Amino acid sequence: MIESFDKVPDEQDTDSCNYNEAIKDKDAKIWQNAMMSKMKSMYSNQVWNFVEPPEGIKLIECKWIYKKKRGVDGKVETFKARLVAKGFTQKEKIIMRKLF
Repeated sequence: MIESFDKVPDEQDTDSCNYNEAIKDKDAKIWQNAMMSKMKSMYSNQVWNFVEPPEGIKLIECKWIYKKKRGVDGKVETFKARLVAKGFTQKEKIIMRKLF
């Protein structure tokens, strides 16, 4: 029989849950670098194009998600920042036209 277990870090899960907390955190510079890295990655991968929204269209907002990636010893190895759309603000049965 194979046994496995997850090591629980001694430190509580202290990931910043929003932008305001991240910029006030003791690791604020590291979070800023993680956000800049993500923005550069999205730009180089041509994730989006900036366009003027059509008149009368409400835009879907986005927010940053923060996560500290830990090694097997429980120590923080990487600070990750992701930019995600707030898709829950969409309304059912509204169809977007392709503008190009």
